[in-house]
Amino acid sequence: MAENIGIKVEKNKGKCSDRNCPFHGSLRCRGNIFVGTVISARMHRTAKIEWARQKFDKKYERYEKKRSRLMAHNPECINAKEGDVVKVSECRPLSKTKNFVIIELMGKERGFKERMESLEESKVKEKIKKEEEEDAAAESKDN
Repeated sequence: MAENIGIKVEKNKGKCSDRNCPFHGSLRCRGNIFVGTVISARMHRTAKIEWARQKFDKKYERYEKKRSRLMAHNPECINAKEGDVVKVSECRPLSKTKNFVIIELMGKERGFKERMESLEESKVKEKIKKEEEEDAAAESKDN
């Protein structure tokens, strides 16, 4: 039962019985701390976090956009939803892909819903275009 986890974050008001919670369980946080957006929270007590970064390309002397994604444990007391901006901290490995835990909710990302809708729309357009190309290829084989 650690109230202070050694990192300056707002006190958590929720309660949970999760032993992998840094506030109410025995999980220790150490190492890297990142701020990102929850892009998927469909898995049980797991969230996929993403943040944008810039990488310098020496050859062309320009920056390229990149994004980092990782899986993080989502404790019951925090319960982050899709579109939330969160702070994650490194911890011991919790599973094959989870080495981070969400330690603070920082708010909502503006325009998250619109961004996800446009992304889904573009996937549908690509699928329709691919089907049309396959149909055209099949018709040209028949003739």
